[in-house]
Amino acid sequence: MSSSSRPPDSATGAPVPIPRPQANTLLTSFTAFLTITIHTILYYRRLYPQQTFLMTKAHNLPVPQSRHPALCEWINSALAAIQDQLALGAVTKVCIVIHAPDSMAVVERWVFDVTNFPVWATGKGKEKLGAGPRFQRREEEDDDGSVNWVDVNEAYRGALRRISYAGEMKGPLPEGCTFTLAVELRDEAPAPIGHPQPWIPSEPSLQPASKTNPVPGANIGGAATTPLRSVEAGPLFFECWIEEGKKNSSESPPDTQDSYYS
Repeated sequence: MSSSSRPPDSATGAPVPIPRPQANTLLTSFTAFLTITIHTILYYRRLYPQQTFLMTKAHNLPVPQSRHPALCEWINSALAAIQDQLALGAVTKVCIVIHAPDSMAVVERWVFDVTNFPVWATGKGKEKLGAGPRFQRREEEDDDGSVNWVDVNEAYRGALRRISYAGEMKGPLPEGCTFTLAVELRDEAPAPIGHPQPWIPSEPSLQPASKTNPVPGANIGGAATTPLRSVEAGPLFFECWIEEGKKNSSESPPDTQDSYYS
């Protein structure tokens, strides 16, 4: 995990409310999108043999699904922990990081910027939750704050198509690469500690700039960046891109090999 700054609040007043059931469904749908995305990247980047995947359908698209029970359990556990942090509004970025064998140098980072997500987990019951400033500006004349699910699903579909194409078209990875999942947290977000502890700090080269450390880690930004998609549908807004690892970067292996994500 790591930390980065929070954008200023909108100056237009109180955020547009979203009914709690719709907000919860939106968060669940985004977590499902991340699940499909991870399987897609693992398949097209050949981090696992393609014959260990089966093709299924999501958002009316053919998508790969790993058949390895332990891998599926790992991904689901990791995303459950990420969803908890998203619900608190603590996350600015979710990253799928591909490491070279042996050296653990960063080869690719698939980054999902969720800075403008709403804060989901506030209060109890059926009250409405606040959306992010982008949704507020777009919906100034729409008092009900309702979510257009057709637009949301079409946005996911477009993003998945772009991610699949990018993964398939990129050059082959070195043999034996591994991956991990990471989140970057807002400066004011508390560290997600507890028992059991699914999180460990990211290595220094993957720490973004923050108020206390204005210099980002050596692998933040990469040698080159490939934009993938800017997704905007009602309160749902995120951007995604690929960062190419720096050719001469060197990394120490993580402190533990069996932690889920960093």
